[in-house]
Order: sequence, then C-alpha cells, then structure tokens
Amino acid sequence: MAAPSSSAAVQPSTTPAAEDEKEKPRLTDKEKKANHIASEQKRRQAIREGFDKLAELVPGMEGLARSEGVVLHGTVDYIRKLLLERRQMIKDLEAKGVAVDMELKMALEMLPEGWLDDVPDELDKSREQSHAEGSSTSPADGSETESAA
Repeated sequence: MAAPSSSAAVQPSTTPAAEDEKEKPRLTDKEKKANHIASEQKRRQAIREGFDKLAELVPGMEGLARSEGVVLHGTVDYIRKLLLERRQMIKDLEAKGVAVDMELKMALEMLPEGWLDDVPDELDKSREQSHAEGSSTSPADGSETESAA
C-alpha cells in the first residue's frame, strides 16, 4: 500500500510575517491624515527647538521675540565675527613670529573667497569696541549692551 501524500508538501509554504501583511488592514484616509499632521507637528517642533538652541548659543539673542530669519541672520553675523577674530589672532601671532598650526587656519581657508570681506561695518566696529572698551555688542544689530559695573 502506498503512503498517502501530504497536501502540505504540494502547497507552497508561507511565513507568518507574510500572512500578517496580507491580513493587516489598510489605513483609512482619516488615519493617514492624522499621521501626516502628527509627523508635521513633530518636524516643526524639532525645527523650533533647533532655533531656540541657536538663540541660546548666540549672544544677544536670548529672550528676544524673534523670527527664524532674525535668528539665522544673527547666527551668521556671529559666526563671521568669530572668524574675523580668528583671522586677526592668526595675523597677530604670525606677526610675532609664532608658528600657527594649519588646523587653526583651515576654517578660514575653506571659506568662499571674499566671504569675510563683505562683513557689515557694525561687526568690525563692535569687535574693535569690545576689545577697546570691554563692552559687548549684539551681533544681530550691532547695538551696544551695557556691561555690568
């Protein structure tokens, strides 16, 4: 007598994961919209937190009512100010005959040509004033802030 053949051997096997995908119901339009709204709110919150962090890091931005444009402009001005100070420090050291490590010069050399040349006059003036008077300035508008006496 011949052994009965198994019907399982004839049918292709399916994995449990494949079966779950077939049985998983599709999202309704309402659910898709809710997911999209939640994702967009999460994205906007991350951007808002990033701008808040920038405002904390850039002097003169803390606690101000500000737009994202103001924060970005102030950040660019502040970075330019720091790069100008770095460039001046390097020049001063080299004028004194001190060898300056190439890594310290790298950030300046990687900038597009002339990027620091079109810096607003307020930044140059504020840098000079802060060194001469010990006052601090707001990089966003160049206005002086009173230093604690």
